[in-house]
Amino acid sequence: MTPDLNISLEDHLRDTLASVQSLLPRELSAQLEVYLTLPKPALIPYTVLQSVSQWSRSSSGSSALRSATPPRDLNDFSMISLLAGTTTSPERKFGSYVPPRDPEEVEAERKKERRAITTLMNALLSVGGSGFAAWWASQHAGWKKEWRALFGLFVGFIVAIAEAVLYLIWQSRHSAPTKKTRRRRRLVSARHKKNDGDGDSSVAETEDNDNRLRRRVNPDQSVPRE
Repeated sequence: MTPDLNISLEDHLRDTLASVQSLLPRELSAQLEVYLTLPKPALIPYTVLQSVSQWSRSSSGSSALRSATPPRDLNDFSMISLLAGTTTSPERKFGSYVPPRDPEEVEAERKKERRAITTLMNALLSVGGSGFAAWWASQHAGWKKEWRALFGLFVGFIVAIAEAVLYLIWQSRHSAPTKKTRRRRRLVSARHKKNDGDGDSSVAETEDNDNRLRRRVNPDQSVPRE
């Protein structure tokens, strides 16, 4: 976290800072007073909170917090405690988070690219092979070399048009997401939601299992006899 960031000055954070303002050094107390007086600002620099946290970990700060009435807990002024429940730079607009792509989707795109390259190579070989075959076969017709070359080019041009039409049809069918791909995306989304929602139930189930295990192996528990 860079020092030029701002932190939202929540009510609980303002109360924590106000309770320790009188114990701070004069310079730090004057710097903090700006953010505790009316009108109450909505933001406080990260550097101010960092200075308070560093002072609380110093020897003079820790002794001042322990000797205060009532004594202050040093952990309340750590950066984790001070930043708890706050928002970092709410006045800024950060970029949207782009989640990593699903490995299955990446692999499917790679297969699609390989198929496209293979299709183009086959089309080029078909065009060249058809033109050469037409030029070679036309030698038995007694044509001149110029007519044979033109005939080979004409056949290659016709085959190229046919291959282009077939490639456009193939690309149009594979560009739209298939039902299988949409179903996979829905399953992945549902799986993420399930994982997010199963945390509490897993913890509760683990606690229940631990309680049953304790009751089962507790040697102090008396076993009723008939």
